Amino acid sequence: MTQRVLLIISGGIAAYKSLELVRQLRKRGIAVRAVLTQSAKQFVTPLSLGVLTEDHVYDDLFDLKAEREIGHIQLSRQADLVVVAPATANILAKMANGIADDLATTLLLATDTPVLAVPAMNVRMWHHKATQRNLERLHADGVHIMEPDSGAMACGEFGRGRLPEPEAIAAEVQRLLALPQRADPLAGQPDFARDDLPLTGRHILITAGPTHEPIDPVRYIANRSSGKQGFAIAAAAVRAGARVTLVAGPVHLPTPPGVDRVDVETAREMLAAVAEALPADAAIMVAAVADWRAADAAEQKLKKDGSGQPAPLALIENPDILATLGRHPQRPTLLVGFAAETQNIAEHARAKLAKKGADWIVANDVSGDVMGGDANAVQIVTAAGIDSWPVMPKAQVADKLIEKVAHALTSRPD
Repeated sequence: MTQRVLLIISGGIAAYKSLELVRQLRKRGIAVRAVLTQSAKQFVTPLSLGVLTEDHVYDDLFDLKAEREIGHIQLSRQADLVVVAPATANILAKMANGIADDLATTLLLATDTPVLAVPAMNVRMWHHKATQRNLERLHADGVHIMEPDSGAMACGEFGRGRLPEPEAIAAEVQRLLALPQRADPLAGQPDFARDDLPLTGRHILITAGPTHEPIDPVRYIANRSSGKQGFAIAAAAVRAGARVTLVAGPVHLPTPPGVDRVDVETAREMLAAVAEALPADAAIMVAAVADWRAADAAEQKLKKDGSGQPAPLALIENPDILATLGRHPQRPTLLVGFAAETQNIAEHARAKLAKKGADWIVANDVSGDVMGGDANAVQIVTAAGIDSWPVMPKAQVADKLIEKVAHALTSRPD
């Protein structure tokens, strides 16, 4: 059966990308019906969208012909997914507050179909407290929100707020369409099955991989972390229905489908990206962050001077990301740290649990080939005790950990 998307296009400059988004969705065999706000018609035309969707384009709540043939209530319910892209700050505010003053917002208020909003706006608008407050309300209401990209904007500023590329949006649409769909709540049927998608509506923040701390333009301090365990956990969280932000150090791994990935290099960059991704329901800090960095990275390559002595290298301590989150005003409800140890595994993990302000420490013995390997054996250290798991593939560790995270979040009051 052909899957159907109702694409609502609101009035931002990024609306021009909606044409390519339609093409990407049709390429995946997904039928698209488009709705334009009046301001969106300043950027794209009903004619161009109609040609690409091979369907009527809707833009008027009081279109007598459209109402007679289909009606806006049915229009809102005949799709498998409603996608708002671009979602301006204006339409997000209306969605969060139940305002229905045109066709697009009336459809959004009348639908019981899952909704994906893909924000696009000026960086200052994105970071404004009102926008973030509206996003939090929409998350709580079960709206799926795709994080905007960072980069140069049409207004000349730089930062987070760019509409993700159409191919990435299409991939997220495809992921959401693969999830079990909710039944009509008015018919007394169950909503999303919590056993299948226990993290629906939750935001999970994950770090993965190493950090590289430059010594000079060609050398850096690093470790052997491959990022495989963190990426596996991110994939498992998406399968559980979560919105996932993955802050990744320098690794060569494909981004799991449906994951919002932020690439960083240094510990300080990772800390900044983690702070920007808040709030989150749970944070799982898997990354093997370098403890130290060069106090003054050389601007030119360090050379031997013939003395036989190494160049002086002064080190300073990197910020502690886990401990920073533990005392952050927006501390996640569940904070999970990882401890890579080579001896006295449980003892070091207990000490780290108390020192960092975490809820759990996932401790593993990395004296063998765990870093870079495909298997892991971990101990979950909490205030209540230690849960030791046998050696298993990292993907299985990820699934089991996410199951435990989901249980903890659903057992705690919001």
